[in-house]
Amino acid sequence: MSLSCLSIRQHFANLRDPRRQHGQRHRLFDIIAIALCAVVAGSDTWQEVETFAQRRRDWLARFLDLENGVPSHDTFERVFDRLDPPALQRCLLSWLAAICKTLNIGHIAIDGKAARHSGSPTRGIKALHLVSAWATEHSLTLGQVATEEKSNEITAIPQLLELLDLQGALVTIDAMGCQKAIAAKIVEGGGDYVLTVKENQEHLRDDIVNCLCAAMDDEEVKSDTYEYEDKGHGRTEKRWITVIYCRPAGFSYNYRLRSEEPA
Repeated sequence: MSLSCLSIRQHFANLRDPRRQHGQRHRLFDIIAIALCAVVAGSDTWQEVETFAQRRRDWLARFLDLENGVPSHDTFERVFDRLDPPALQRCLLSWLAAICKTLNIGHIAIDGKAARHSGSPTRGIKALHLVSAWATEHSLTLGQVATEEKSNEITAIPQLLELLDLQGALVTIDAMGCQKAIAAKIVEGGGDYVLTVKENQEHLRDDIVNCLCAAMDDEEVKSDTYEYEDKGHGRTEKRWITVIYCRPAGFSYNYRLRSEEPA
């Protein structure tokens, strides 16, 4: 794939500038490009974005028009506050999709997390809950969808999958996403999946356990088992992963089972 497809200019060319033309001192593309580079470099505030640009002005000037200097943090904030969020998201996702194809992303982990300090119980404001797609091999967030509560992840995950290029990727989701419609959408997009099964899918969990036990007792069934130990979050965990390659007699599906148990 040509590296020209990764050009920020190409993917943000159709983003509408919300400012009046009179009095503009900085091009919209320059503002977008600086902000993207700064965020990738770890900037979290508009002040940090401005500082990033000031310190790297000579490098940025190689491909940006900085005749009027570096935009102030107030300029960054005003411009991004006026941009159309869905339009900006489409540009970002288009750019990220091109990066994904170039990097050949293999594993996408989908999970939901509540943003810290985003809610206020005293004011009746619930915490912001985000469902994110994370490219684990490249530490890259591919997309996010906001939900009101954790229980809404079931409806948010299909929306997030719509934004992703799943061709050839392995998608992992926790027990909340163990739904037929979600699995079908991943396969429809050209990906594979590993879904966690817990008590929320009682009959499926029992079927998997029975299938695994039958496979262990059947010498003709090919399977592999991998065991490893992990330490983190103040605990030690031993994990066993067993893959069954063909079904035991009397079972009509292939299963993958991962069991986790604190040591």
